Amino acid sequence: MPSPSDALPLCTVLGRLDRLTDWEKRPRGGMRVGLEPMRDLLHRLGTPQASLRVIHVGGTKGKGSVCALIEAGLMRAGLRVGRYASPHVESVTERVCLQGRPVEDARLALALARALDAHEAAGRDGTAGRDATWFDVLTAAALTIFGEAELDWAVIEVGLGGRLDSTNAVGSEVAVVTNVALEHTEILGHTRAAIAAEKVGILKPGAALVTTLSPDDEAGAVASARAAALSCPVLRPGLPDGASIDEENAALAGLVLDHLGRRGALGRDGTPLRSSFLDAAARASARLPGRLERRRMRTATGAVPVVLDGAHVPFNLAAVLRDLARAPDLPGPCTALVALAGDKDAAGFLAALARHGASVVATEMPERRGHAAAALRALAAAEGMEAEAVAAPDAGLTRAADLAALRGGWLLVTGSLHLVGALRAATEA
Repeated sequence: MPSPSDALPLCTVLGRLDRLTDWEKRPRGGMRVGLEPMRDLLHRLGTPQASLRVIHVGGTKGKGSVCALIEAGLMRAGLRVGRYASPHVESVTERVCLQGRPVEDARLALALARALDAHEAAGRDGTAGRDATWFDVLTAAALTIFGEAELDWAVIEVGLGGRLDSTNAVGSEVAVVTNVALEHTEILGHTRAAIAAEKVGILKPGAALVTTLSPDDEAGAVASARAAALSCPVLRPGLPDGASIDEENAALAGLVLDHLGRRGALGRDGTPLRSSFLDAAARASARLPGRLERRRMRTATGAVPVVLDGAHVPFNLAAVLRDLARAPDLPGPCTALVALAGDKDAAGFLAALARHGASVVATEMPERRGHAAAALRALAAAEGMEAEAVAAPDAGLTRAADLAALRGGWLLVTGSLHLVGALRAATEA
């Protein structure tokens, strides 16, 4: 029998959800991590994750794109696939995809209402689910949708870390750790080895680990030791020196497909899964908003090329700038519009921009924990860059585009997927 909440619009259910703690909007120093609330919610929802075949993807950067590529390859094989991702760029429905498309508002609203009901029941009963967060409840809703969708595979992106992330309530057949850099150090640890231990915590007995991390690397040694302790194979792609971000992501996704095919996983026509399913068309379909996304903006002095990329750690920004420097259609200097969360390495991030001769317009995101625009401008100026501060993102975008046009260059909007999401509609495809 449908409940009264079945007919509620998504915005109403999101109002309930938004009353819970959302660590994407708050300083994370006091963040509660742990799986007991998540496990309680899933138990109350009938353990929907138990029926899923899962590929679990973590890492510092690239995990969203790798998930989308794996999804595209599985769909190319004729299979039914769900993908869970975070954060979203423009709509929360982007986080829960079926067959490559965001789930319908009504379907997400119903699943969220059920998960919120389970949270409230846990509160009445005094069990662990009473402490569930915004992300716990959304993850439980996504797994409920996937459990009812008769999927062949679910591709699940880690939210933060791995070992204690809400998504780690699932088992998986493959665990991917794309790479490891210093991030969220107040939660995950202050060395790459410590962070690797958290990220490789998604590896379970019987699964394979797919990673770019070398066994000779500080973080890679930790990942290898975890795999050895669980008797799990470790698979690494063969990548040429200087491989682009796109090449690295595609290699990881292809390695996952090849491994599954060798283990007997088949496409709809009975053909073993393989990396060749990730053909040019599948790769093109896997492009995500805000990841090396090409756009443009009109200004009084002409159209300006725009790149939207949510890079927020120095090593990833350096890779983004390296790849864009190879693009023949981005002439002239880079003007970067930058906003950064308060837990990000702002000095390191701006230093990476300085090495590429960029100019900066610093801005900030309302209702997000972050570095003030004036503080970012001061750090950029200390690196010798031309820098301005415009606190309002929309005004910052206009100013940065005008400066890029005057300099005969191009505009990079970066530092935060939330910034990209807020401004994407103001640019043109």
